[in-house]
Amino acid sequence: MRLSRYFLPVLKETPSEAQIVSHRYMLRAGMIKQAQAGIYSWLPLGFKVLKRIEQIVHEEQERAGHIPLLMPTLQSADLWRESGRYDDYGEEMLRITDRHGRDMLYGPTNEELITDIFRSHVSSYKDLPLTLYHIQWKFRDEVRPRFGVMRGREFLMKDGYNFDLTKEAALHAYNRHLVSYLRTYERMGLQAIPMRADSGPIGGDDTHEFLVLADTGESEVFYDSAVTDLTFGDRAIDYDSVEECAGIMREFTEKYARTDETHDEAKFNEIPEERRRVARGIEVGQIFYFGIKYSEAMGATVQGPDGKPTPVHMGSHGIGVSRLLGAIIEASHDDKGIIWPEGVTPFHVGIVNLKQGDAEADGACEGLETALINAGLDPLYDDRKERAGGKFATMDLIGLPWRITVGPRGLKNGVVELTSRRTGESEEMAPEAAVAKLVEIYAKHL
Repeated sequence: MRLSRYFLPVLKETPSEAQIVSHRYMLRAGMIKQAQAGIYSWLPLGFKVLKRIEQIVHEEQERAGHIPLLMPTLQSADLWRESGRYDDYGEEMLRITDRHGRDMLYGPTNEELITDIFRSHVSSYKDLPLTLYHIQWKFRDEVRPRFGVMRGREFLMKDGYNFDLTKEAALHAYNRHLVSYLRTYERMGLQAIPMRADSGPIGGDDTHEFLVLADTGESEVFYDSAVTDLTFGDRAIDYDSVEECAGIMREFTEKYARTDETHDEAKFNEIPEERRRVARGIEVGQIFYFGIKYSEAMGATVQGPDGKPTPVHMGSHGIGVSRLLGAIIEASHDDKGIIWPEGVTPFHVGIVNLKQGDAEADGACEGLETALINAGLDPLYDDRKERAGGKFATMDLIGLPWRITVGPRGLKNGVVELTSRRTGESEEMAPEAAVAKLVEIYAKHL
């Protein structure tokens, strides 16, 4: 992509309504534009990151054996009356009536709709276990939407639902989701800590939230600092293995880590004092086991091995896809702008031409652009006739992890400059070497 042809409406000044870093930088970098309170248009750069995050979520869900589908944003109120949640959910639910007088709602979540799909098509225990998921827009009518995409009214969410014959099988699905979520967040350059949480309007006794530590987090969290030493890494996982998934669940949840709703001061005080931490966290996902709450209320049963109808055990599992984008910025930025992790960056590298219009510099940049594309990378070439300082400021603001700077002086010596956005370190090398190094860096992210 050439920047002269791209739609990137960057702002020099910080909008007055932006209170936190992610909101400020998303507006300044031309990623979003507010349509109305808590609702945003996703401009090309923001949309590109959103799709990269969505792709990682899809890949890790399918790796775990979960099956994608797509459910509508509008749902029938009758389904929610069956489960008993239509009146209980509260004013966050946007209730509407169509032209025929039928009560509908803009879905804040999909337990009822997925249960209706299941009960219509699955009748035998032989079709279990089954986990279905989708990535779809949701709406919750927050009384005070704020902080940009971190607490908006319309948001993109991955929500998945497992159906199992027994509680034991459903708890394996719970553990399997925890494992897949750990992989998902680490691929995005995040450390998201699973913490014992409150189930809220979803219901159920077993639930963990995944929180990214950040000063701007909406939740107060209490944890043993030892949990921040845990990493999932590149380990291979057999998602069908009950023992392996349960072992990872124990590894990542046996140390104390809780949100303020479930905090137990006595248990917290059992931790050595030097490891006790109180901080703020951003919720980026949550997993629930709620048993037969919905299946019993809505008649989602299967014929069991004994021939008798049995309500299935269920859980639901969500990842805030659009919220993740804000959380990544909160966790990875400096005073110049965003610093994207390689796994989610909108473009893999920025090419800056210091002397646009110079035949040699233009040719070198075009050669780099072609070589990078042929290597499977996605470069952004700043071919504008702007000052070098302005070009560098734009690249720093939008946060591409790597920048190749091309100028007449370096080309006389046969080199370009490769710069890391995170460290600020630069290295001069031949253009071919710069391409080769970027290919090596991104090999595990493509």
